[in-house]
Formats: sequence, structure tokens, C-alpha cells
Amino acid sequence: MVTVSDTRTKDTDTSGALITELVHNAGHRVVSYNIVKDDKEEILTEARTLLSSNNVQAIIFCGGTGISARDDTIDVIKPIFHKELPGFGEIFRVMSLEDIGSAAIMSRATAGVVDGKVIFCIPGSRGAVKLALGKLILEECGHILWEVQR
Repeated sequence: MVTVSDTRTKDTDTSGALITELVHNAGHRVVSYNIVKDDKEEILTEARTLLSSNNVQAIIFCGGTGISARDDTIDVIKPIFHKELPGFGEIFRVMSLEDIGSAAIMSRATAGVVDGKVIFCIPGSRGAVKLALGKLILEECGHILWEVQR
């Protein structure tokens, strides 16, 4: 799990804490939790480190998915996908529309597969975390991993 933020710390990262809680409550382990600056090199280095770990099957990048100048997560992660899961972002935005209205248009949430592992990139708000994990990621991650690892 990676929070992408220029301002959050582990003490103030309530979205990261929520991801950890939801993952644990679903019976899974968080084997790594880091906060990186919204910096292209830091994001890519963290992705490569996690992808090279035998203990990691799925990675969640939380934050940096919007349209501001400093939102670099998607621009860094999407090009390393071997296969993109466009349905994740599409469904996330449709569900977000019900929660936050037309502001959902600004989300670039996405997911993809790299070397038999899945990466999810989600917005940094607690509402987005609840939606993404509660209705999509925790429901389908096992199935996605089964498909890409067989």
C-alpha cells in the first residue's frame, strides 16, 4: 500500500489507515505501507520495489490520481502496465458519480497487471477508499490474481 502525498504522514494519513483496516478485516495482510512524495521518480521507484517483492501480490497506490499539476501517480504507473483493466476506472467513476456528483469526471483511477501482480490507483479521499475497496478491489482482487497467475 502506497500513499502518494506531499503533505501526509503516517500520523495524518487517515486514508492509508482505512485501507489497512479494510484489508485486514477482509482477511488479508498489508506487507508494506509507505508514503511517497508526489514525485515521478519516487512513485516509480516504489512501484519497482514492490513489484520485485515475492511477498506482494497486489499494490494499491492511494492519491495523486486527479488532474492537478502535482498528480503524477497515473502518469507514472499506467505506462508500466502489461495489461490495463479499464473497467476498474470506468466502474469506479460511475459509482463515484452517485456519491460525489459530476466531480467524478476528474478522477483518473485505474488498475492494471504487471508480471502477475495487480496495481490499483485510487484517489486519496476516505470516501474513494471506502468505495474502491468496499465495492471493487476486495470483491475482485482474488479473481484477478487467479486469472493472471494461471
